[in-house]
Amino acid sequence: MAEALEGLLEEGRLFPPSEAFKKQSLCISTHLYNHGDGDWQGFWATQALELNWYDEWHTIVDWELPFAQWFIGGKLNVSVNCLDRHVDAGLGDRVAFHWEGEPGDTRTLTYADMLEEVSRCANALRELGVKKGDRVAIYMGMVPELPIAMLACTRIGAAHSVVFGGFTSQSLRDRINDAEAVALVTCDGAWRRGSVIDLKTIADEALAECPSVQHSIVLRRTDNAVTMQDGRDHWWHDVVGRQSTTCEPERMDSEDLLFILYTSGTTGKPKGIMHTTGGYLTQVAFTHKYVFDLHPDTDVYWCTADCGWVTGHSYIVYGPLANAATSVIYEGTPDHPGKDRFWATIAKYGVTKFYTAPTAIRTFMKWGDDLPAQHDLSSLQLIGTVGEPINPEAWVWYWQHIGGGRCPVVDTWWQTETGAIMISALPGATTLKPGSATFPLPGIEAEIVDDAGVPVGTPGGGYLTLTRPWPSMLRGIWGDPQRYRDTYWSTYDGKYFAGDGAKRDADGYFWLLGRVDDIMLVSGHNISTTEVESALVDHHSVAEAAVVGKADDTTGQAIAAFVILRGGIEANDALVEELRNRVAKLIGPIAKPKSILFTDDLPKTRSGKIMRRLLRNVAEDQQLGDTTTLADPNIVASIKSRYLESAPSED
Repeated sequence: MAEALEGLLEEGRLFPPSEAFKKQSLCISTHLYNHGDGDWQGFWATQALELNWYDEWHTIVDWELPFAQWFIGGKLNVSVNCLDRHVDAGLGDRVAFHWEGEPGDTRTLTYADMLEEVSRCANALRELGVKKGDRVAIYMGMVPELPIAMLACTRIGAAHSVVFGGFTSQSLRDRINDAEAVALVTCDGAWRRGSVIDLKTIADEALAECPSVQHSIVLRRTDNAVTMQDGRDHWWHDVVGRQSTTCEPERMDSEDLLFILYTSGTTGKPKGIMHTTGGYLTQVAFTHKYVFDLHPDTDVYWCTADCGWVTGHSYIVYGPLANAATSVIYEGTPDHPGKDRFWATIAKYGVTKFYTAPTAIRTFMKWGDDLPAQHDLSSLQLIGTVGEPINPEAWVWYWQHIGGGRCPVVDTWWQTETGAIMISALPGATTLKPGSATFPLPGIEAEIVDDAGVPVGTPGGGYLTLTRPWPSMLRGIWGDPQRYRDTYWSTYDGKYFAGDGAKRDADGYFWLLGRVDDIMLVSGHNISTTEVESALVDHHSVAEAAVVGKADDTTGQAIAAFVILRGGIEANDALVEELRNRVAKLIGPIAKPKSILFTDDLPKTRSGKIMRRLLRNVAEDQQLGDTTTLADPNIVASIKSRYLESAPSED
């Protein structure tokens, strides 16, 4: 713990798993890789056999590019695999979820409790006419009834479409209408930083233009005044509360639709990503077990995501419950009522496995080392990151101040479209490098190609592709198979293009460089926003940074940087030059930012993703785009005003 940051970040520094960790780890050798590389279809069939099937499949995979089917002929039910089989095995009293409400209220739900509540909710949906093959929209805060509603849909064979509880009525309306959902499950409100978000009013605005929705179930959470429409709206405690605690599950085909999850599209219309039943559950269960080195009888696992995003689907609900894990769900933000809420929660529940986003980690760095130091984090055994590439300094800070210098850091790469983790360390078997996601998981084949689709050598960089099907892969875009072909399979022949840039070093380690639309072209050189941001954050004065390329008559694009300083650091011209020179030293003169603006915050979505598109609007003095999905919609106008007034320093 006392090692200086510079020493921990020295070039070539490796972080092998400790002997203590390896001693209890599920995988300390290459045997899973050997199986996955030598017989990838047989490997995934072996993992699928960990689930309970009514009927086993007759064909492992059918691949007709770009469409795949997995475990053809197999029949199972997701809720049975997540709940019933554990209760039947005598684990009914095991805690499924420790739930922590933002105001401080708590609930504990065992696997038996979850089975009863899911059955009640499923029966209520059936009573309201929801049937196998229908779609149900879910628009809630992070309360236990959100995963309960998801699992209730799986029990009766209805596909769910979870819409993040921070989205606007227009976003909710568009997603409901695209999926033609027949029902909506929502809340009166949700807590966020001590205030109530009026979800029911937002939902009512959406439903005014959603003719397919026949019924809405409303959970009472915040007791804010709401309007209930006769015949359409039903209180959860009425319609769900009166139901039986048993519900016969549907026998679902492996390729039956499990859920639709909407993600941003370059055309502005959200893409309804489709995931099916058997393959998806197989891969999220496998990856959750081995990436997090799960010991379900002793671990307490916490993923800080929201179920409105794919991380919540895969690593709060389906993966952990399939593995009989005990998890923590937290309703609110990490800074309410204090900026140590996460660390207090880890200490309270004895969390052993912790999974959060690099954006959050960099924010924690900004808030200071003293906050985690005030809490007992000794229960932690493994920590992970998800959502975007993590810069080496944030990785080391996380390892040092949260993991106590003893916990492996699993930096995971995957997407809504992939459904499950694709590139990550297996913590007992992989030597780590700060900032690298390390290697594709067993059974996964990834390839980095150049503009022509030709694989690059090692070391080398280019575009990340996937070259063979995987069980949890998206099965298409809802209602638009041609868009699926065009978006994911048309760039490089026979390859899924992930939309991300990547490089491999001389040891074969994968380093993710962010979205290719975040790759800047400066004087003909591809420069990753992630690399420049990492170089800036590498400076002791910087808490967080975002960079974008802006039009430049000389170089094509110039780099504009937006920087948040650590507390107590004063912005001045000398620091601007120091930071520019730091980037030049770490990457090269070509990567030196032309301008640097110091700001108090960055435009982020409610899930913590930096919206660099809006920063490009600022840097090029363009009209600002849509800001409705931002956590603070006013921040961009503030940054733009400061940008124009301050005439940022540049050569």
